[in-house]
Amino acid sequence: QVQLVESGGGLVQAGGSLRLSCAASGSITSIDAMGWYRQALGKQRELVAVITSGGRTNYADSVGGRFTISRDNAKNTVYLQMNSLKPEDTAVYYCNVAHRGLGYNVYWGQGTQVTVSS
Repeated sequence: QVQLVESGGGLVQAGGSLRLSCAASGSITSIDAMGWYRQALGKQRELVAVITSGGRTNYADSVGGRFTISRDNAKNTVYLQMNSLKPEDTAVYYCNVAHRGLGYNVYWGQGTQVTVSS
């Protein structure tokens, strides 16, 4: 089993910045892709950004140029630096980790609230 603990959410004014962190722990063998998703009230969960084990990144069009995903493999941690935040970025943000152990499993964090005021 792999546990994910997120931190870094909060309330910020439009134009501000936040940095989210997600640390994986437990019976870790090999972590593949790591990513961030978000779900706004009344909407479906959507991909924000993903980073592969080799460091290749992909972003949703809505956050490109403003958000940066990174990872520290030694710490089994993924980060999301969010700059120039907009009210429409308000959502619960979830980290997502693909893990190769005895099988291939995907794990989700508990979610952290990000609220951007106008």
